[in-house]
Amino acid sequence: MYPRLKPLVALLSMAASLPTLADSQDNLDPIVVTATRQQMRASELLSDVSVIQREEIERSPQMTVGELLARQPGIEFAANGGNGSNSSIFMRGTNSGHTLVLIDGMRIGSATAGQMSSWSRLPLAQIDRIEILRGPSSSLYGSDAIGGVVQIFTRQGQGPMQVNAEIGAGSNDTYTMAAGLSGQQNNWRYSLSADVYRTEGINTISNPKSSSYNSDRDGFYNQSVAGSLAYAFAKGHELGANLFYSDGYNQYDAGKSTASAAKDARNYNAVSSFSTYLKNALTENWKSTLSFGHSVDDSANYTDRVLTGLFRTDQDQLTWQNDIRTGVGNFLLGVERLEQAVSGSSNFKVTDRTTDSLLAGWNGSYQSHRLQANVRYDDNSQFGDKTTGALAYGYQISSAWRANLGYGTAFKAPSFNDLYYPKSGKYVGNPNLLPESSRNREASIHYEAGAHHVSLTWFLNRVENLIVWPSTGTTIMPANVSNARIEGATLAYEGRLGSFDLLANYNYLDPRDADSGRQLPRRASNYGTLSLGQQIGPWDWRVELFASDRRFSDDRNDVKLHGYALTNLYGAYRLNDGWSVFGRVNNLFDREYNLVADYGTPGTSVFVGVRYSPK
Repeated sequence: MYPRLKPLVALLSMAASLPTLADSQDNLDPIVVTATRQQMRASELLSDVSVIQREEIERSPQMTVGELLARQPGIEFAANGGNGSNSSIFMRGTNSGHTLVLIDGMRIGSATAGQMSSWSRLPLAQIDRIEILRGPSSSLYGSDAIGGVVQIFTRQGQGPMQVNAEIGAGSNDTYTMAAGLSGQQNNWRYSLSADVYRTEGINTISNPKSSSYNSDRDGFYNQSVAGSLAYAFAKGHELGANLFYSDGYNQYDAGKSTASAAKDARNYNAVSSFSTYLKNALTENWKSTLSFGHSVDDSANYTDRVLTGLFRTDQDQLTWQNDIRTGVGNFLLGVERLEQAVSGSSNFKVTDRTTDSLLAGWNGSYQSHRLQANVRYDDNSQFGDKTTGALAYGYQISSAWRANLGYGTAFKAPSFNDLYYPKSGKYVGNPNLLPESSRNREASIHYEAGAHHVSLTWFLNRVENLIVWPSTGTTIMPANVSNARIEGATLAYEGRLGSFDLLANYNYLDPRDADSGRQLPRRASNYGTLSLGQQIGPWDWRVELFASDRRFSDDRNDVKLHGYALTNLYGAYRLNDGWSVFGRVNNLFDREYNLVADYGTPGTSVFVGVRYSPK
C-alpha cells in the first residue's frame, strides 16, 4: 500500500468504530433523483451515491469540476495539462467513456469521441449540486453508464429574489467573475447567472524530451450562462425550462518537431444544453413528466489561426416518465427517444443514429427489507437491441446499521469514430463493432447515527467486448478484443466530530485487462482524500489532503506515473450577512507530479476573492 495512505486508513477505521456521540445534529440526508429517477432520501437508497451541495462547492479548495469530482469516493481524474485541457473521469476503475454525464437530465458529450472530455467547460459557479451514481446504470439511463452517472443540476429559483456575485484573482494570471439572481414570485420560479474565467495557465507539455515540448504558457478562457424559468399553473402542474451555454478556448502544445510545437495551437469548444418539461399530477399517486432537450458539443482546432479540425455533436432527447405510488411500492414506467447527429471536417459514412427505449422500475419496502428492480430495452439503429437490468436488496439490521446487495448489467454503444472514422493514413473505423457490456455485483454496509455516516462498499465489475484501437500496424482499426476485470472497495466517512466537519475516503482498486493481466492505464490501486473543516463565528477554514499511489500512463504498463500527495487549503471570513472574503492555496508544498505522461500539472497556486452570497 502507498505509505502516505496508511494514516488515512487508520483514521477511517477509527471513525467506523465510533459510538453514537452526544451530538444533537442529525446526519445530512439529502433528496436524490439520479439513483432511481425518482425523488428519494439518500438513506433509503440501495445504490452507491454521493451528493455535492452548493455550500460544499463554495467551501471546497478546488476550482474545477474535474478536481472536485476526483475528491469523491471511487473517482479518479486525469488531464492533459492545466485547466482547459482535455480531461477524463474514471469511475470505479472503468474507462473514461463509461461515465454518463447529464445536465438537468439532458445528455451531454461528444458522440464522435464517445465521452465527455470538456469538463473544464462546466464552471462551478453555475452548479447548484452534483449527484454521483456509482455502478452500472444502463437499466435507468441506457448507453455509457457502465461505471456510473454524474448529473449536474444548475441553479434554480427558490424564495424571495436573491443576488449573488463573486470576483477573484490568483496565480498564473487567473481572473474570475460571476454573478446571478434567482427567486420565486407567485407561481413563477426563475434564475439567471453568468461566469467568466481567464488564466494564462501553465506549460501543457512539461517534458523537454517530448517532440511537442514548447516552453510557453498555455492559456484558457471561458464564458458561460445558465438560466431556468418555471410556472406552476395549478397545484401539481408545472411547465419549465433550463438553459446552459458555455464556450471558450484553450491553448495546447502539439507537433512532431520543435518548429511545429512552437505554433499557436488552440481548441475552441462550446457546450450547451437546453431542456423543457411539463409535470402533471394526474392523480394523487400518479405523476407524469414529459421532457424534451437538445445538447451540443461543438469543437474546432486551429493552428496559427488555420482550421485543422471540426467536430460537432447534436443530441435530441424526448422522455415521458410516469411515477406511480401504490400500496406495494413505487413504480417507474417510461419511454425515451434519443437522436444523435455528428458533423464536421471528417466525412463519416453514417452521420446520425437513433435509440428508442422502454424502461420500467419498482422499489418498495416491507418491515426491515428494501428492494429495487429496473429493466430497460434500447433499440439502436446501428447495432440493434440491448436489454439491461438491475436488482438490489437492502436490510435494516438496526436503527444505525444497514446492508445492501446489488447486481446489474450495462453497455456502451461504439462511438462514431469507432464505427465510421474515414480512412486517414493508417486509421479507419470498423462498422462491425459490438457494444461493450458489463456485469457488476456489489455489497455494502452502512453505519448512520447522529452526525456520522460510515460506509464500506465492495464491487466486482466484468467488462466484455472492450473496443481497442491497436497502437501499431499497417492498418489501425478498432476491434472488440479486450475484457476487463475491475474489483475494488471504498471506505468512506462523512460527519461531524465536535465542532469539526470531516469527509474522508479510502479506495482500493484492482483494474486489470483480463486477458493480459496488465493494470488499466491512469488508474491507481490506492487513493484517498481527507478533508477537515471548521466554522468559528465569522471564520471558516478547511484543509484537504489527497494521495494516490503509482499508475501507468499506457495500456502496456511501460510508462510509470509515480505516486503523489497534495495539500490544499481554503479559508473565508464573513464580513456581514452577505459579504465575505475567501482564499485558496492548492498544492501547498509544490509537489511535482503527472496525471498523464509528459503533461504538466500546476505547482503551488493561490487564489483570493470577494463573494456576495446572502444566506
